[in-house]
Amino acid sequence: MLPEEIEVHRDRMWRRDPENRVEDVYAAERFIEDVGFCEALTDSRRPGPSLYVAVCGRRDAHMPRNVQKDPESRLAWTIKDEVMRRGKCFYGKILRGRSTFVAPRLIPFFNALWGMPRKMEKQALSDDAQVILKIMRSEWEMATRDLRKESGIAERARFDKAMTQLQKALKIIPTEVLYEPTFTYIWSIPEARFPEQLKQNVDREEALKEVARSYLVGAGMTLRGELARVTGLRSPEAGLGNWGLVDEGFAQRLGPGVYILTSIESHKKAQKAQI
Repeated sequence: MLPEEIEVHRDRMWRRDPENRVEDVYAAERFIEDVGFCEALTDSRRPGPSLYVAVCGRRDAHMPRNVQKDPESRLAWTIKDEVMRRGKCFYGKILRGRSTFVAPRLIPFFNALWGMPRKMEKQALSDDAQVILKIMRSEWEMATRDLRKESGIAERARFDKAMTQLQKALKIIPTEVLYEPTFTYIWSIPEARFPEQLKQNVDREEALKEVARSYLVGAGMTLRGELARVTGLRSPEAGLGNWGLVDEGFAQRLGPGVYILTSIESHKKAQKAQI
C-alpha cells in the first residue's frame, strides 16, 4: 500500500482528479510532457500513468466493455488520435507492445533501450518485418492496405505481428488514422518526425536512469518491481536506473526496491520535526 500523500501526488501528476483531468489534445500533450511517457488506453488495473485515466480524472477508472457507448472512452480515443496526428509526441506500441506516448525529451533514452541499431536488423527482425521496413524507408508514408499489398503479406495475423515488432523496435510509427471510407492507419518512419532526437547517442546506463527519473517524478515513490512492470525492463536494469538516482541524491532508498523522491522525503522529515 502506498501512503496517502503519495497517492495525492500521483493524483496531481497523473491527472487522477476531476479538477485536473485531460479534456482536449493540448492538455493531453502537457500531461505527456509532465510524466514523460504513458500508456494510451489502459485503466487503473495496470500501474503507471494512462491517458484514459487522465481523461476520466479519477483513481478507479475502469474501461467498460462497450467502449463505443461510453463518453469517457470515446473522448480518450479521440484525443489519442489527435495527439498522434499532431506529431508533438512519439506514439507507437512500445512498452510491452502496448500503445505508448513518449515526450520528445525522452525519445533518445527510449531509443537507447528499445530501439534497434541497423546492424542488428537482419538478425533480430523477422523476414516480414524486414520487407515492410525496406518499403517504408523507400516510401516514408503509406496506408495499411497499400503496405500489405506492396509487402505481399496477405495473412493479416502475420502482417500485424511484423508491424508490432517494428513499432516495439521504434522503426515505424502511425501518424494518422482515417475512418472514411474505411478504417486505416497511415504509417511513417520516426525519422520523419523526430530526426534530431533519434540522432542522439545515449549509453544504456544513462537511459535507464532517465527513464527511472521520469517515472519517479510522476509516481513520487516506487514499490518493489513497479518500474519493471510498467516499462517491461528486467528488474536488475530497473534497479540500476533507480540506484543511479540515489547516487546523485535525486531519490532515496527506503527498502529493497522501494524508492522515493528526495524532495518528498525531506518534506516528510521536516513535517515530523515540527510536530
